[in-house]
Amino acid sequence: QVQLVESGGGLVQAGGSLRLSCAASGSIFSINAMGWYRQAPGKQRELVAKIPSSGGINYADSVKGRFTISRDNAKNTVYLQMNSLKPEDTAVYYCNVGATIFPYMYWGQGTQVTVSS
Repeated sequence: QVQLVESGGGLVQAGGSLRLSCAASGSIFSINAMGWYRQAPGKQRELVAKIPSSGGINYADSVKGRFTISRDNAKNTVYLQMNSLKPEDTAVYYCNVGATIFPYMYWGQGTQVTVSS
């Protein structure tokens, strides 16, 4: 099992910045990709950014150029630096970790990001 602890959400004005962190513990040997999803009220959960253990990073078109995902494998932590935030970025952000063994995917508890206009 993998446990995920998220931090860094909050309230910020439009144009501001926030940094989310997600620390993994437990069966970390099984972790491959790490990423962030978000879900706004009344909308489906969507991919924000994903960083594999090797290879290219994926970003949603809506956050390209504003958000940066990174991971520190020594700390088993993935980060999401969010700049130039917009009100439409308001959502609950979930850390997501892929694993090589069952159950193959884990979710964090979610952290609220609210951007005021």
